[in-house]
Amino acid sequence: MKLHLTQAAGNQLITGYSLTSISVNHRRFEQSIIVLPNEVITDWKVGKFDALTTENFEGLLTIKPEVVLLGTGIQHRFIHPKLIASLTQAHIPVECMTTDAACRTYNILMAEGRQVAAALIL
Repeated sequence: MKLHLTQAAGNQLITGYSLTSISVNHRRFEQSIIVLPNEVITDWKVGKFDALTTENFEGLLTIKPEVVLLGTGIQHRFIHPKLIASLTQAHIPVECMTTDAACRTYNILMAEGRQVAAALIL
């Protein structure tokens, strides 16, 4: 699926998604990543949804996004609240959705100037 947006204003724009890769500003990534308006974090070591730990979300506390979009892969799944308790305590909401939906939602929120983080599992 190719994603299009007319304005990225120098930000990180998700330009494509498939079951095996995510493209950000036409740069292809073949692993799970975190996309922020100003950077792509490629060392997010998540292979599968079932392997998520609290440590996978700790780094987001220092970034302080308005919202975290968790792309759970091809299947929509909900995360156990204990895994994101530190974000909840910091008043940072986490929205779970399929990875393709998270990519689309990220682009919309980023274009609105929101400080959004998309944690995307392939």
